[in-house]
Amino acid sequence: MKKLLSFILAFCLVPAALAVGGPYEEGTHYEVIAEQGTAKPEVKEYFSFYCPHCFAFDPYVKSLEKSLPQGTVLKKYHVDFMGQAKQEIQAGLTQAMILAKAKGKGDEVSKAIFEHIHVKHQPFASAADIRAVVVGAGLDEAIYDKEINNFVVKSQTKLMQKSQADASKTKVLDSVPTFIVNGRYKIINKSLDTSNTEQDFKALVQHLLAKP
Repeated sequence: MKKLLSFILAFCLVPAALAVGGPYEEGTHYEVIAEQGTAKPEVKEYFSFYCPHCFAFDPYVKSLEKSLPQGTVLKKYHVDFMGQAKQEIQAGLTQAMILAKAKGKGDEVSKAIFEHIHVKHQPFASAADIRAVVVGAGLDEAIYDKEINNFVVKSQTKLMQKSQADASKTKVLDSVPTFIVNGRYKIINKSLDTSNTEQDFKALVQHLLAKP
């Protein structure tokens, strides 16, 4: 009897396991957006701190980053086209994110910005508001004041803005979060298993990283 129950249980679990691990199909789970991929493996995320879906997805992205194969880079590109704040405020958040990551405070600062908007429901009305949240999250205020507008931070911000503009022009980027694997495959978010989103997301990324 115990063996029979074990068999039935195992049989019932098979469909769920297969759903999370694929099979993944073009047009259903991902789109091909380029003929050739990037020279090195990467996962690029276009996101906004103002996007509630990006906030909900952020733990999955952090989990994904820890599970990526050696040599695979996760690139987070913050967009500035959301309607909830002025473009200069959104660009200021991009700069803060870039500086925080360079100083080893990326996760702490990103979490604080997300929570300021979506948990505390507080606005960023000025550059001073951004500074207060970033410094409160642990980035040294002297470093912030000295480096927030330096050449490297400004250059990386412009790079993200150009990437955003190019992807928007080709209709690859029309909402956030948008995930691009190896510059060639765009994940169709609505295809992810809602009952096990994190594992399905990670499995699909791994599948696309392995594709030629």
